[in-house]
Amino acid sequence: MNNETTTLISLKEAMKRVDQKLQVLEAQFKELDFTKDNLTRKFEHHSKTLANQAAQDELWTAVLSFKFTPMELNILYSYVIEVLIRLHTRVLEKLPDLVRGLPTLASILRRKVKNKRIRVVWESVLEEHGMQEGDITALCTFFVAHGNKAEYYIAKVRQMYIKDVNFMITNMVKNQALQDGLLKAVQVIEKGEAVRAPEEQKSSLEELIP
Repeated sequence: MNNETTTLISLKEAMKRVDQKLQVLEAQFKELDFTKDNLTRKFEHHSKTLANQAAQDELWTAVLSFKFTPMELNILYSYVIEVLIRLHTRVLEKLPDLVRGLPTLASILRRKVKNKRIRVVWESVLEEHGMQEGDITALCTFFVAHGNKAEYYIAKVRQMYIKDVNFMITNMVKNQALQDGLLKAVQVIEKGEAVRAPEEQKSSLEELIP
């Protein structure tokens, strides 16, 4: 075997070793990329969770620190319960075969997570009323916080006490999510015919969880 042949074999072996090392490095880089992507996803999820928790804490703080008089609180409560009942009723109108399985608005909120049909209908009902999930979270939080002590006022009584409820909300509710939700509730109810909130309808909302 001459020197040229020996050199060629040695070169091939060296290239083979280099190629093997490159393959190892490539595998390591792929693993690092996967780890990086996984950590990034976890960080984004954690950041989103913290942001949601912070927003929820701020919402609860705003709801529990209301400076409204009992009469003003009753008026807001009346709009809230009417719009929640309206949403529940509208979903049942679209899903008549599920009336028995969706006795409360809370049951809709729970089941829509895993049931696509309920979720699609729920989203369409929100869209019909110009509302978003954030509005519902705010209104449900309000209901849970004040529903056990507030009193329902029919539309005529509300109008006797407060001439401009939108101004009252804008002036006194500083939390943006809560302000938006309450203003939207007023808008939805005042655009249509007011709904009475009999005791059996009120009790159907008592399971609401913000």
